[in-house]
Amino acid sequence: MSLMLEPNPAQIKEEKLYRQMGLTDEEYAQVERIIGRMPNYTETGLFSVMWSEHCSYKNSKPVLSKFPTKGERVLQGPGEGAGIVDIGDGQAVVFKMESHNHPSAIEPYQGAATGVGGIIRDVFSMGARPVALLNSLRFGELETPRVRHLFEEVVAGIAGYGNCIGIPTVGGEVQFDASYDGNPLVNAMCVGLIDHRDIQKGVAKGTGNPVMYVGAKTGRDGIHGATFASEELTEASDEKRPAVQVGDPFMEKLLMEACLELVKSDALIGIQDMGAAGLTSSSAEMASKAGSGIEMDLDLIPQRERGMTAYEMMLSESQERMLVVVKQGREQEVTDLFGQYGLDAVTVGRVTDDRMLRLLHKGETAAEVPVDALAEDAPVYHKPSAVPAYFKEFQAMECPEPEVADYEETLLSLLAQPTIASKEWVYNQYDYQVRTSTVVAPGSDSAVIRVRGTNKGLAMTTDCNSRYIYLDPETGGKIAVAEAARNIVCSGAEPLAITDCLNFGNPEKPEIFWQLEKAADGMSEACSLLNAPVIGGNVSLYNETNGTAVYPTPTIGMVGLVEDLSHVTTQYAKQAGDAVYLIGDTAAEFGGSELQKLTAGRIFGKAPSIDLQVEARRQQELLTAIRGGHVASAHDVAEGGAAVALAEITFGNGLGLDVALEGSPVSALFSESQSRFIITVAQEHTAAFEQMVTDARRIGTVTDGNVVIRSGDGSIMIDRPSAELRSVWKGAIPCLLKSEA
Repeated sequence: MSLMLEPNPAQIKEEKLYRQMGLTDEEYAQVERIIGRMPNYTETGLFSVMWSEHCSYKNSKPVLSKFPTKGERVLQGPGEGAGIVDIGDGQAVVFKMESHNHPSAIEPYQGAATGVGGIIRDVFSMGARPVALLNSLRFGELETPRVRHLFEEVVAGIAGYGNCIGIPTVGGEVQFDASYDGNPLVNAMCVGLIDHRDIQKGVAKGTGNPVMYVGAKTGRDGIHGATFASEELTEASDEKRPAVQVGDPFMEKLLMEACLELVKSDALIGIQDMGAAGLTSSSAEMASKAGSGIEMDLDLIPQRERGMTAYEMMLSESQERMLVVVKQGREQEVTDLFGQYGLDAVTVGRVTDDRMLRLLHKGETAAEVPVDALAEDAPVYHKPSAVPAYFKEFQAMECPEPEVADYEETLLSLLAQPTIASKEWVYNQYDYQVRTSTVVAPGSDSAVIRVRGTNKGLAMTTDCNSRYIYLDPETGGKIAVAEAARNIVCSGAEPLAITDCLNFGNPEKPEIFWQLEKAADGMSEACSLLNAPVIGGNVSLYNETNGTAVYPTPTIGMVGLVEDLSHVTTQYAKQAGDAVYLIGDTAAEFGGSELQKLTAGRIFGKAPSIDLQVEARRQQELLTAIRGGHVASAHDVAEGGAAVALAEITFGNGLGLDVALEGSPVSALFSESQSRFIITVAQEHTAAFEQMVTDARRIGTVTDGNVVIRSGDGSIMIDRPSAELRSVWKGAIPCLLKSEA
């Protein structure tokens, strides 16, 4: 489309073309009031992407304000490319998680790959070197060819990008449920390390300073990607395949190294990734944060396609691009630096003092709008909220224990459930040892990497049980944060902070907005009590297909500090003769559990309860015992209950165990009561451990034999070789993919 063919302002208004871009009638009228005239086509596009939910958080800002975002260690909270937390000795950890759900639903390989690329840029735009990647994935049941295709291609996309750029993918989670059949969730997390002196921010300061475009050339891929991510998926969504960007990890590697070299130069003023909304968001946000303006000549933008319009260049989401502001007179240094990496570095504009975004194209002013109107002053909506009927029904239910005829066969069936089963098929496609800093690889409660040059480490995890959130969003929100913290503590680390991806349905539906509000309430309370502030993240709404929403899924990404690498602990039992302990109490809690899904084919009733004061105390006591050298292995009790957790601790070293569980056999084995851990302790440390950990109860011993689980009266409920249990657990996903191929 040439400039001459673009609709004029009167035509845009008369035919309501702005609706196709994602603006409502009221929002378009607000734009007219702000700029004092009808916007042209390019200006309408600028507002449409910047006022999309994906960029503006216009529906979720009131909810996000609930989160605790400050703490003693927090150096940078929400508002920049990524959050930053102090880890001592002048160093900090930088991390962020983002979603790429809609693109992955249509083009799973590139959707997932560019999600990884984008989150890496968010981290190195802060001046940090990315050192680890994680992900959190949700798919429908693996019975259908489409879901298997999405699963296989998303994993391949994550592996392809991360492996090529040379950043280890060290952890994550994958869950399967029919609610995600039409709308998978692909959340990518990146963790980086930085010295305090190198911290950068995305600001455009200093009137007259040059604005430089660095990285790959701009094409027509990804146009309107931000608005595409802010609407429901329908049968027509495949037509929006051009909104999915195409990534080049080799180009990103060059860009990353060049930017990290630039960070060391005093010529740099500000730097920001061209992510969602591309040039529009990076320029408007950098200027708005600095209280300045930007003028750009779009004729100077490096382009890989001919005849691109101002609209196309500003809305393109082509990958591997950054916008930087440098000191006046230092442009050639930057051009030379990027030239060494074979990358474009072109001065395309300058910082102004009029707080306007002014775009020049072909000798004319293509757009002129206030930067604050695009960024900080986007509309904010307080959506109506209503308690769903299903929630009231579930809260009134009395749910008896599921009937279990054969405990052993039930355990084998649970171990074969894709959500519980081994994810080796997934993470074996990732290079998780590149850079040789990985201390604990995927498969344990948390991944751990060393902080080079020190004896410290970073533990990291992603977590969320969306079934609990669906049954009771507030309680489920608490559990999501608490489970992430349990995983961090089990690895010998102190939780530092979280990043999140709030994946929900259409917020314009009061029942969906209620889920979002209540989940945020639960998360906020847990973050406060567990001293894990929220330092960033993103919101992904409209995760619906033909009107049906996914389960509410506020994914938690958490990072913890290992003060001394000798504290690193894994979930696997270490030697025969060690004592086995259960920390915590077990009740008949099966709402949203794997056993309920297995036996009833659906979930219902109340989510498990959680007492955050008890949770915090148990975590602190366990961490103290680990740091004291008294714990051989630690594993949290999660999906499938104690029976699954006990089986899993034997899978690493081929050991067995002989334990007895008190109470009703079904609850003792399969309840998903919260705040529980399975711990193994060498005999010489049992007295000290028992003195430190209040709620620990010795239940048995690690052996060289079978996995034997007895009831309180000593009768055997389960007696199977660990190798048999592991074989079922390890082979479940490959078997499903192979048998249904």
